[in-house]
Amino acid sequence: MLCKIIPDKCIACGLCQIYAPEIFDYDDDGIVLLTHDHSAQQEWISDDEQRNVLTAYRKCPVRAIEIAEK
Repeated sequence: MLCKIIPDKCIACGLCQIYAPEIFDYDDDGIVLLTHDHSAQQEWISDDEQRNVLTAYRKCPVRAIEIAEK
């Protein structure tokens, strides 16, 4: 699955990092970043992390995370 982030929508609630800390990180203002590449806006998610990323996607109150299937 492809995970896309939209930092402009992020309200720095912290839920995505709680549910998928291997995928999501934050900048100094608490805005979402991808852990493996802070400059990227999307990342392919491995099978073992998909469940956590889906939970983060569902919990995001402002839809700053988007998911696309392969």
